[in-house]
Amino acid sequence: MAEIVKRYPPDRKRAAMLPALRLVQEILGHLPPAALEQVASKLEVSKTACAEVATFYSMLRLEPRGRYSVEVCTNVSCSLCGGEQILRHLEQKLGIHAGETTPDGRITLREVECLASCGTAPVLQLDEEFHERLTPEKVDALLATLA
Repeated sequence: MAEIVKRYPPDRKRAAMLPALRLVQEILGHLPPAALEQVASKLEVSKTACAEVATFYSMLRLEPRGRYSVEVCTNVSCSLCGGEQILRHLEQKLGIHAGETTPDGRITLREVECLASCGTAPVLQLDEEFHERLTPEKVDALLATLA
C-alpha cells in the first residue's frame, strides 16, 4: 500500500483510496471492517469515508464471494436486450438468486447496475472478463468452462 500512497501528493492521500481498496481486496478476497479501518487509517480519512467508497463501486466486495464472480448487467440497454432473462437463466441454472453463492462456494451471482458496455448488450462480467451479446446458449457454454 505504501507504493500506492506515494504516487499521490501528501495532502491528497485520499485519492489513493480506490487503488488501496482494490489491493486489499486482491489480498483478502473481500473488504472486512478491519480492512476498511486499516485503509482509512493509512489514508488519514474516516472509516465512514472509506466505507462509502467500498459500497459505491460494484467491483468492491464487503462479503466473501465464490471462486468465480458472475455479475449480470440489468440496466436499461442490457434489460432491453435480454439482460434480465440472462440473469433469470443463471439463477435457474445455478439454483441460487442474485446476491447468493452456490452451496459449493463455486459461483457468486450478482445483479449490477451498469458494466458500461451498452453497445454489446446484454453483458456479464466473469471475474474481470466481459462476455457480451449473450444468449442463454452462450451462458451455458461459459458455465461449462468453469472448473
